[in-house]
Amino acid sequence: MVYMRQQYPVQLGVSEPQGDRVTVPGADASTLRSDVMIEAHVSRSSVTYLRRRRRRHVKLSALMVGQCAQGYKSVECVFMIETVDNASIGTDNISAVLDDLLVNYDKKLRPGFGGDPLEVQIDILLRSMGPISERDMVYTMDIYFRQRWMDERLATNMSIENISVSIKLLEKIWYPDTVFFNGRKSSLHLVPTPNRFIRIGNNGSMYLSQRLTVRAICQMKLQNYPLDFQVCPLHIGSFAYSTKDVVYNWRYGAASSVELAADMTLSQFDLTNHSASYSTTFRKGMELSMLSVHFGLKRHSGYFLIHVVVPCILLVILSWVSFWINREATADRIALGTTTVLTMTFLALENRNDLPRVSYATALDVYVAMCFLFVLSTIVQFAVVHHFTKRGHGDLDHSGQKQEPTKVLQRKPAIGRVRFRRQNGTSTTSSRIFVSRAGDSRFGVWLSSLRFRRHARKSIPEPNSVSQVDKISRLLFPVVFIILNLAYWVIFLQ
Repeated sequence: MVYMRQQYPVQLGVSEPQGDRVTVPGADASTLRSDVMIEAHVSRSSVTYLRRRRRRHVKLSALMVGQCAQGYKSVECVFMIETVDNASIGTDNISAVLDDLLVNYDKKLRPGFGGDPLEVQIDILLRSMGPISERDMVYTMDIYFRQRWMDERLATNMSIENISVSIKLLEKIWYPDTVFFNGRKSSLHLVPTPNRFIRIGNNGSMYLSQRLTVRAICQMKLQNYPLDFQVCPLHIGSFAYSTKDVVYNWRYGAASSVELAADMTLSQFDLTNHSASYSTTFRKGMELSMLSVHFGLKRHSGYFLIHVVVPCILLVILSWVSFWINREATADRIALGTTTVLTMTFLALENRNDLPRVSYATALDVYVAMCFLFVLSTIVQFAVVHHFTKRGHGDLDHSGQKQEPTKVLQRKPAIGRVRFRRQNGTSTTSSRIFVSRAGDSRFGVWLSSLRFRRHARKSIPEPNSVSQVDKISRLLFPVVFIILNLAYWVIFLQ
């Protein structure tokens, strides 16, 4: 090892033989601190023993001048201190320095125990966020969590500004017991190796960085779901130390200590804003320092428009098709109404599975219920139409008595008209044929049939006439549905 030797004359006044502080005026800070704690044993005539309390790469030589006062009350010595150029220090010497720092180190006591509170500075890099679960009301994020504090017991006083050491050193030193107050389950990344490192500064500054997956609780308000805006907090603080021992602060201030990755995206939300703050909280009768980050999340509504809103609108429109189906087609209209009602029920239950069982209705529940009522009302509307169809439209005559099944009408001796009724299930149809005598010409029969058809159109009521209720419903239902949709979107999009 090559030593760059420099000599500084030092005046030492020793009040007790146990030790005193040596000041080196004009010494270079890169090679020697401004003060070095030494321990000297002084005899009446000369310095017999001298050693360093702190392990340092300096060699001390001393020469006793003058006389020692009786009782060791006044001793004045002149020391020549040789310093070593730290640029030539090797790896073995750094390891020796670190080992020597831990000889009398007590990790059970925080730095500065009994004095002012220790300040722990925090900054966060948010790498990714998600998934966010409404059912469990939790959110997950991947962060780089960084902590800084001062521990003068680990000051190396070397020219090397920072030394990155193995994380096994954490087993031998004190470090903050930082926790997430609203965390549910968090973990350290361990693949391929534990994602954490620690760095020691020459003045005792400590830097600990870890990559964590944090799963934290977020109390969501789902009244406007899926058009909602959520604020999810993250609370950071000490598990056991009160504000008298440990105080947390943002390293770069509340505005700049939380950084977002440039390529971070979320699948279901937009991270619109985030804010950091400092506060205190009381736990178990102690006042604890706490840092908070609030993330503002706005949900993407495109998924619900495609998978819920559009299908509901199409089902409502499909139910209106029954207004254009003949009112005598009872089975067709009932089948269409039943199918749309069952489909709406399935759609409502399917989308409710992703939500917690809250005691209030969400905006999605309101919309599905509105569409369900419109589909159900089409069946009720057909019941009204069918009630009026039973009278005066072919099922019964105007007197309410059943007509004769078969009747033969004859008006002229040459040509006869036969009218008979045929019943098939619930439907009744009427048919008329012409009976002519032998010898009648075809032309005469054709003319008689034309006169009879003209008379029948005037006297017989149309069995498939359109109900007035259907005519009104064709206009009323779409207009009301459009008005309710406009009111819904105006209210919930505010």
